[in-house]
Amino acid sequence: MIVTNIGRLVGIDQPARRRGHEMDILPGLDNAWLKVENGLVADYGPMDTLPDVGMEETVNARGGYILPSFCDSHTHIVYAGTRDGEFLDKIHGLSYEEIARRGGGILNSADRLHLTSEEELFEQSMQRVREIIGFGTGSVEIKSGYGLTLADELKMLRVIARIAESTPLRVVATFLGAHAVGRAYGSDIDGYVAHVCRDMIPAVAAEGLAQYVDVFCDRGFFTPDHTEQILECGARHGLRGKIHANELAVSGGVEVGVKHAALSVDHLERAEEPQLRLLGQSETVATMLPGASFFLGMPYGDARAAIDAGATVALASDYNPGSSPSGNMRFVASLGAVKMKLTPEQALNATTLNGAVAMGLDSGTLNRGKRADFILTEPMPSLTYLLYAYQTPLIRQVFLNGKAQ
Repeated sequence: MIVTNIGRLVGIDQPARRRGHEMDILPGLDNAWLKVENGLVADYGPMDTLPDVGMEETVNARGGYILPSFCDSHTHIVYAGTRDGEFLDKIHGLSYEEIARRGGGILNSADRLHLTSEEELFEQSMQRVREIIGFGTGSVEIKSGYGLTLADELKMLRVIARIAESTPLRVVATFLGAHAVGRAYGSDIDGYVAHVCRDMIPAVAAEGLAQYVDVFCDRGFFTPDHTEQILECGARHGLRGKIHANELAVSGGVEVGVKHAALSVDHLERAEEPQLRLLGQSETVATMLPGASFFLGMPYGDARAAIDAGATVALASDYNPGSSPSGNMRFVASLGAVKMKLTPEQALNATTLNGAVAMGLDSGTLNRGKRADFILTEPMPSLTYLLYAYQTPLIRQVFLNGKAQ
């Protein structure tokens, strides 16, 4: 396939990651063509060098932009039902933590998931998968964590594996048994952590159902000591760490994550200069989730300060039923610009290339030899317009593995 008459081809000739002010750079080519072979980017160039099309399928971009598909490195899209009742609670003034103390939040989702069959859970989740593909996502991390029992965590992870087999998305699975303390353990957090390490992680690893292990290290959930225990156990079983940290308070999760070479530390709404500086000195990706800040009315992560500190900054959707019920990564990038004051280049690097780094993938670019996952837009006056006109339906077509979706 050859795509011709591209107004601007964005995201070519990218390095493995962009950190600090390297994120200001987003290479592109005006008035271009793009060739795809066997699902990979084969070549590109200016229109005056267009090769003989021959028998290839031709797509006329008609001046539209082509960008790498979004890489969403933090989602919880395998869940049962909704939590729109808690949405009303928030309208009436209850906080995320107050709802959790009343038995809502994560435990509410765990109760619903327990009563939902694996087949029904798969069907519900596939609706969201089709939605995010339509929004332009090509690579996604999906976490467990709404099971909180061994059987239900394995059920979630089997659904994630089915999604990976059934769709053109690149899917990364993360085991998040330490999302909250399961109801059966009441207030016995130490007992539950022992269960995660003794029973859950070995079972997940034995079935090969996850690539990473995650912990909700924050006020009212798991401490840095608990987090360290789980990360060390995960490492013994071949699961690298990823951490929820500093959403509700400065939790110590960043420090534990960097110490254990976590692939990413996520949320960071309350992260302060010492944590951002530490991330800037490490290979751990600073993943911020502006959709949760928007929906919950929380502070936005200080992405500008993280960039100044030299960190690798990613933005992800946090798509989940309680705190960010949207997987629209274009909106996430727009929030990065509007609320976090990122330039369009920084916001798009954060939602493509660096999002892929936060999943251990080589997605997020249109470099030669990379998988041909890309978005074709309607004609636009500039790259900035994609984030400026954030509700205008500008995405004309999505291609994954070189095929139109």
